[in-house]
Amino acid sequence: MERECKKKIGIMGGTFDPIHVGHLMLAEQAYDKFNLDKVLIMPAGNPPHKKNEVSALTKHRVQMTRLAIEGNKHFELSLIEVERSGYTYTYETLESLTKENPDVEYYFILGADSLMEVDKWKETQRIFQCATILVATRYNLESKELNKKIKEVAKQYNGKIYLLDTPNIDLSSTLIRTSVSTGKSIKYYVTSDVERYIYKNKLYKHF
Repeated sequence: MERECKKKIGIMGGTFDPIHVGHLMLAEQAYDKFNLDKVLIMPAGNPPHKKNEVSALTKHRVQMTRLAIEGNKHFELSLIEVERSGYTYTYETLESLTKENPDVEYYFILGADSLMEVDKWKETQRIFQCATILVATRYNLESKELNKKIKEVAKQYNGKIYLLDTPNIDLSSTLIRTSVSTGKSIKYYVTSDVERYIYKNKLYKHF
């Protein structure tokens, strides 16, 4: 019974450079399909796997994220990673959250491409001890291949992993940055507020 009383909170992390509608749809689908109480939208601070790859300053990434989720009552901006100094690792974030909030069951949302690189994660076992993993489908992966990988990883790390079946959107932050730098439209790739923020602050002009 104790487990049933726990709050169910999703975590959507990412560099969000910039955050786009694909991120928002994924978080919304997770909220809806897994009956979550809310979803923490968590910009990465200094991700070790993306050294020298982050284009916009942290303050801009945070503000774009804030603008993107404004008005969605079950999305909440979390600054836990951007406020931490040094490299930020997922397992540290999850362990910190579970220690501070023992009454919460966390659901970590990620893309299928990230699951395919699970062996490159830092302290993988500790991540599975802290959270249930929700894996989003991707346009470039067959569902059979993905389901096989999910079963393998769940068995290897004794973890809980579920497939988050969502509409496949071939959209990436890299595409958006490139579009801005080459003068192409990004309308509907990001929210209107984020689009205005990018142009107002002249982000990605020299990507």
